[in-house]
Amino acid sequence: MPTIIIADSGSTQTTWAVVSKNKKRVFQTQGLSPYFLSEQQTIFILKNELLPQMKRLLPDTLYFYGTGCGNAENVKMLTKCFKAVFKGIKIYIKTDILGAARAVCGDKKGVVCILGTGSSVCYYNGKAITHARPGLGFILGDEGSGSYLGKKVLQYYLNDTFEPDLMDRFRMKYPADKMDILNAVYRGAFPNRYLASFTPFLVENRGHFMVENIIEDGLNDFFFNHICKLFESWKTPIHFVGSVAFGFKDVIKDLCLAYEFEMGNMAKSPIDGLIKYHS
Repeated sequence: MPTIIIADSGSTQTTWAVVSKNKKRVFQTQGLSPYFLSEQQTIFILKNELLPQMKRLLPDTLYFYGTGCGNAENVKMLTKCFKAVFKGIKIYIKTDILGAARAVCGDKKGVVCILGTGSSVCYYNGKAITHARPGLGFILGDEGSGSYLGKKVLQYYLNDTFEPDLMDRFRMKYPADKMDILNAVYRGAFPNRYLASFTPFLVENRGHFMVENIIEDGLNDFFFNHICKLFESWKTPIHFVGSVAFGFKDVIKDLCLAYEFEMGNMAKSPIDGLIKYHS
């Protein structure tokens, strides 16, 4: 078997797997979203975060699944970056949602949902994605995602909606004041990542009715606005990939029951499924 490198890239993190014969190495770098990084920044990350972890391994083929890779210009930019770092390697760049579909469905049909820093959903016919819900990004969309839930946390805090005990817990965990938060959201380099960084507050305070309301309402927004818009959702299993989906799988299971959907596979990361698919 030739040496291959597989990547699953979201806005926050990229997981890489180098596979050769019966060996595999898995490691992470920061996310490689072409919407937030320039060509120079992408090459810098590849050279300074990826290459040192590869330890001189020379793969023959790269399969890169990433956010923003449905855009031809983004694919062109990423291809140029990879060619600058890996000489003579075969490069295949596909969308992160196709990577998720291949990981959890293999060659079977299904509706596939990504719930990480951002969110997306599509129908996969076992070979290709035939149609997907439009991804509107963290400002207009990304319902149910980490950035969406984190935004709700900040709204509850900044509007003094949280009960006093939750307000105190928030201040202890996040010492930033109002102006620090607003500057990070409106002037920061990666506002979607920043918003998503507040999702752990929900995880740590499960059981409080306000926290449960944020989680349930945010995930229900994703179900109602996206999964319900695919008529295949009632005909095939619904699969979920991503840290948010995995972390709140109990709520997702309840929502699938409420909407009378068949819940399929659940994976925190698609990388193991992608290794199996390409091996």
